[in-house]
Amino acid sequence: MFTSAPPAVAFSAFSGTGKTTLIERLIPLLAARGLNIGVMKHDAHRFEIDRPGKDSWRFSQAGALITAVGSSEMTAFVERRPLSPQEILCRMQGVDLVLIEGYSAYPCPAIGIERQATGQGLRRPAEEYAAIVTDGEPYPGIPCFSFDQPDALADFILRLAGISG
Repeated sequence: MFTSAPPAVAFSAFSGTGKTTLIERLIPLLAARGLNIGVMKHDAHRFEIDRPGKDSWRFSQAGALITAVGSSEMTAFVERRPLSPQEILCRMQGVDLVLIEGYSAYPCPAIGIERQATGQGLRRPAEEYAAIVTDGEPYPGIPCFSFDQPDALADFILRLAGISG
C-alpha cells in the first residue's frame, strides 16, 4: 500500500483564468530540470474516462471496482469510487512533484492566479497564497509573477516544495 504523497503545489483561480495553460507551460520547464511531474485535476462535472463497449468499460459494468489497462506506452487505472485528494496523491508514486488544479481546499502551498480581463480577482484573500500570478498590480509582501515569467515561477515552485533542481 502507498504510504506517502509526493510534494504538491496547488493552483487556485476562477474558471477561464488560465490555470491549465499555466500548468501546461510549467511542466516542460520543471521536467527540463530533471523532475518527474505529476498533475492532479479536480473535475467538478461528472466525467467518463472509459467508453461504452470497450473491454475495460465492460469489466467495470460487470462489477470490477478497479480496472487497469496497460500498453507499451501507458497505463490507466479506472476506479469506480471517489477518492480523497490525499488518496489520489499517495497513488502518484514515482513523481518528484505534483501540480494540482482544483482541490482548492487541499492543505498544500497554493499559487493564486488572476487575470484582469475576467474581472473576478483571486478566489481567496491574497495573503493565503504562497505566490500570485497576475497581469495586474503586484500584491505587497507576496511574491508575484506575471504570466510571461514561467521560468521564475518554476524556480519559485521548486524552492516552495523544498526541491533542489
